[in-house]
Amino acid sequence: MAEREKFILCAAFVLPAWDKEPLKDGALLIKDGRIEALGRRDELISRHPGVPVEDLGEVLVFPGLVNAHTHASMTIFRGLADDLPLMTWLHDYIFPVESHLKSEWVYWGAKLAVAEMLRSGVTCFCDMYLFEPWVIRVVEETGVRAALGEGLFDFPSPGYGPLEEGLKLTEELLRSYEAHPRINILVCPHAVYTCSPETLKKARRIAERYGALVHIHLSETEEEVKQCLERYGHRPVAHLKELGLLNERLHIAHAVELTDEEIEELSRAGVSVAHCPESNLKLGSGVARVPEMLAAGVRVTLGTDGPASNNDLDLLSEMRTAALIHKGLRRDPTVLPAREVFRMATEEGARALGFPRCGRLEPGFEADLAVLDLLRPDLTPVHDPLSLLVYSARAGAVSGVMVAGRWLLREGRILTFDEAETRERVLAIAREIRDLVKH
Repeated sequence: MAEREKFILCAAFVLPAWDKEPLKDGALLIKDGRIEALGRRDELISRHPGVPVEDLGEVLVFPGLVNAHTHASMTIFRGLADDLPLMTWLHDYIFPVESHLKSEWVYWGAKLAVAEMLRSGVTCFCDMYLFEPWVIRVVEETGVRAALGEGLFDFPSPGYGPLEEGLKLTEELLRSYEAHPRINILVCPHAVYTCSPETLKKARRIAERYGALVHIHLSETEEEVKQCLERYGHRPVAHLKELGLLNERLHIAHAVELTDEEIEELSRAGVSVAHCPESNLKLGSGVARVPEMLAAGVRVTLGTDGPASNNDLDLLSEMRTAALIHKGLRRDPTVLPAREVFRMATEEGARALGFPRCGRLEPGFEADLAVLDLLRPDLTPVHDPLSLLVYSARAGAVSGVMVAGRWLLREGRILTFDEAETRERVLAIAREIRDLVKH
């Protein structure tokens, strides 16, 4: 179906947003890539005679999910080094292998990641990695939506060499993609332990110059907080505040180690947080204080982190984990209900990444949506579509994904690129990586 065609999409259930009731026998009128109307199937069809109708059958149509923090191309490192603390994992395994990173690896790794994310209903993702122009190429080719930027470090990068070249690259990307309808460029200093205060100030100045968002890993582990205190005399949140980075343009990943006062600081400053529960659990980093952040008014989003530390990009699974872990820790089944988790994974993620017209299926919003196949034993019966989506659905149950009115995944088949070729390319890259690790 053409991207700019006007048509009506019908389904057994349409879930418009986290705060709206699902429509049984619902329909969406889509025109020029945006939602023009929403309603009951029969009513919408009768109001718009002659408009082509596409009936999806026994499915749930819901807003596309937003993966608010990942390193997509790290699919090539999935399972490379498991059961290790974060700093050991990074410095002894990931950084050494990444020193051999190639643009070709990043390109195919990102394309495999898009295939994986589409199959869990993700229409938009936030990426921080190396050779990021190649990830952008994947985003352009595959039709997904993304907020992304080149990871900046004090030490030389295989992607751009010395830091100054990385800063230049960031500015070039900001200029080149300023008006792109599906791409937002971020300024991405990696972390306070890999970026000096001067580097962070340079990143801040670029972001101010272009009105861009800054994305950084922050307060992920006790060790990071301890190291920041020893080096700079401040915990990470206070460190960023002193450097002028704590504001509404800041999007931080993890935020596991926060005090009550720091949560209030983030709220006052308008900072958004990407909660990555499965990666934090796997690396033994802990669990972010999401209920407290939400109570304080912090915008909390949901991310998978990279597929080398999660080890998948299944945001459906991430929603379930987020809901369950906080209930278990607090011994309270009412904490972080399905509706709130779904909000984190849709509207809150879209707003945090600079896509305010995404994350809801309502008139005026982008037609970014996913289709859940209900003809499955594990998704039967449907008492509450939203609850079913958060607590029962898994990657593979998504049969369709649309971005800006264009089908990217349809009836279980990816339409915009060759999934089999992508997998074969990544398998060849994995053989190269294993040879490196051996030596």
